[in-house]
Amino acid sequence: MNSVNKTLYIPLYGKSYVSKKGLFLDDKKAEEIWEAEEFSLKGKSKSKWLAYYMGIRSAVFDEWVKRQMTDAPNAVVIHIGCGMDSRVIRVGTDNHKWYDVDFYEVIEERKRYYAETDDYKMIAGDIRDCKWLTNVKENKTAIVVMEGVSMYLTIDEMRNLADSLCTHFESITLLVDAYTSFAAKMSKRRNPINDVGVTEVYGIDNPQAYQTEKLAFIKEHTMIPEKYIDELKGFERFVFARLYAGSFSKKLYRLFEYKKN
Repeated sequence: MNSVNKTLYIPLYGKSYVSKKGLFLDDKKAEEIWEAEEFSLKGKSKSKWLAYYMGIRSAVFDEWVKRQMTDAPNAVVIHIGCGMDSRVIRVGTDNHKWYDVDFYEVIEERKRYYAETDDYKMIAGDIRDCKWLTNVKENKTAIVVMEGVSMYLTIDEMRNLADSLCTHFESITLLVDAYTSFAAKMSKRRNPINDVGVTEVYGIDNPQAYQTEKLAFIKEHTMIPEKYIDELKGFERFVFARLYAGSFSKKLYRLFEYKKN
């Protein structure tokens, strides 16, 4: 696996960690995979603060997907850059067709732990060339999530992906987290992904940067809702609220929703 693919182990560890502690997520699959893989993380990658952040981020994405599925009962769900994430289990397909998409090496690894069904399929491919979309036969409405992915793509690559999705589907709702340009600059030296060999990432300061003629920015979401901070207690809550939430956090990391009608 290349260095970008190896970054999947950082959120996997985080979700396994918080699940074991009974915080934010119930993710037995993450616990199972982490215990079986025994991948070696070091430094900031194994920080409990980062684990809390990864757990909350995934819970926020999960909630959004559930709402979108309720509002669009005939939509397909596409999880781009799925890694080893078990969102399809945590959320459930609820009779929606669900596609998890990632690089060939990642999907091969993923197939050791996940089985396809009539509603759930895995697609191997480079999300930047968009050839993987030929495996998606549905073309009406799509709910698309990109969690922890945009920072590895240039703005042009993100816009090309958006164009390809808009060409394929009549209607799209997309949720994507993004680094700011300041966070991308700082990530060359002070990011947990450095621990698995990644040094080149990208950020945006204006959500309109990912817009295209067909895909429009709708709104910004709160990455760290207060209700999840409140699951922490005492000193941990105090530190986490100041390091990973509020105005300081927004200088580094943001969450945007886009839509094609």
